Formats: sequence, C-alpha cells, structure tokens
Amino acid sequence: MLTSQQLRQLSDFAKEIRKKTLYTIGNLGVGHIGGALSIADLLALLYGKVMRVDPANPHWEDRDLLVLSKGHAGPALYATLALKGFFPLAELDTLNQGGTNLPSHCDRTKTAGIDMTTGSLGQGLSAACGLAYAGKIDKKDRYVYAVIGDGESQEGQNWEAAFFAAHYKLAHLIAFTDYNKMQIDGLTDDIMSLGDIEMKWKSFGWFTQRVDGHDLAAMDAAIQKAKEQSDKPSMIILDTIKGKGASFCENKVTNHNMNFDLQTAKAAIAELG
Repeated sequence: MLTSQQLRQLSDFAKEIRKKTLYTIGNLGVGHIGGALSIADLLALLYGKVMRVDPANPHWEDRDLLVLSKGHAGPALYATLALKGFFPLAELDTLNQGGTNLPSHCDRTKTAGIDMTTGSLGQGLSAACGLAYAGKIDKKDRYVYAVIGDGESQEGQNWEAAFFAAHYKLAHLIAFTDYNKMQIDGLTDDIMSLGDIEMKWKSFGWFTQRVDGHDLAAMDAAIQKAKEQSDKPSMIILDTIKGKGASFCENKVTNHNMNFDLQTAKAAIAELG
C-alpha cells in the first residue's frame, strides 16, 4: 500500500515524465505522443517504486527487466530513464535525430536502461517470456515486466506467448495491457474488437486483473497481488486515456503519431503545472 508521501512523489514523477515527453517530441516536431502519455503513470510507479534497477549500473545482472513491446512509446521511457539518472537529461533533445542514442522506437544497443529492442508490434511479449524463462532456469529472483498495446493485442504472436508463459508457469512475468481503446487507424472496437479481454487472458491461464491505469495506488496493489502468484504469469489490464494530461491530444484518435511544435508542447506543460 502506498503511503501519502509515496503517492505524492510518484504523482510528481508521472507529471515530470509527461512534461519531458511533451518537450522532447515537441522539440522534434512529430512523434507518438498518445501512447507515450497513456503509460506515464505506470512508468512512474515501476521506476519510482517497484522495479529493482541501478542507474549507475544499467547492466546489473540481477536487475528487474522491462520490455516495452509498444516500442513507439519510447519517448516516455526515455524521459523516465533520464529523470532517474540513466543518462543526461540533455540527451532528450536528440530524440530521433542523426547520431542519437534515442531512436523513435526502443533499441537496447543504443540506450542505457533499455532491456529489449522493440517496435515490431506483437513480438515483445515473446521476448519477455524468454527473459522470464531464462531467469527461472537460472533461479533468478528478478521480475520481468512487459507492456503491450491493445491494438498490438490483435497480433497472433501475443497469444502464442500467452500459451508459453502459462505452460511454463512464469510467475515472475508481470505484463500490462495499455487499454486506451485506440490504435493507429482508429478505435480498436472498429478495427478489430478485442471482446472480453479479461476473459481471454484468464482462459489462457494467466492471473488477470483490471484497474485504472492512471490510479497509482490501484496499480501498485495489483502488482503486489501479482507477486503473490507462485505458478501463473500475470496480466494487469490498464484502462487508460490515450494522450492523458495534454488537452490538445487527449483521447483523440489522431494522436498516435502527431505533428506539434514546441510552442504547443510548452502550453501543455504549463497546463500540467
């Protein structure tokens, strides 16, 4: 359970992640703002409280791992890592520019703190399964966390990974679905409905919960319940708002990959306070 002080600190951290993400993409002029802002609260919780990591030693063998399968949300993860001290904040100004260590999609060979190269949607959960299975074989106590998108959940490979994780009882795998109900071409219900997403994951043998993806206390409680499982992987479905926190793009289908300038970014940052 989060204390009131922890809640304030994590809320402030999430706000700073949003500010840096807005500035970084606004400085470039275009980027995947919607799906980056929708996971800012989750990233604040993971890196602010839950995950065992060391910014001074990003390759620490016993660290917890994160696979951001929806790798286009990389700018939010970059902001998080920079704020935690994995690399200088000034590097955020180089997003997706020539010679950068911060490409538009996550690349573990370039960015300190990135555990898996992602962006080819539908593949990240399989990678997370492999990492969790390796950890189980090596008797590691670390957790592997994965974040997948709802549009991405239409990819069949996710469900092959779901079979695998349940069969091998990967209890140290905790995944999240960023269920913002939108994807690049429109609403997920219009493109290809996911139906009863909770029942789907339960039927594949996963311990499944569903919470508000902007409620830090609810997400923290769900993660703690997931850690109580000894023989099942966990899926935590997060009801989120795409573009959360920036009125110019919040809950708009057009925000998947959006053009906006630094002036617009600064106005949104001012709204956040």
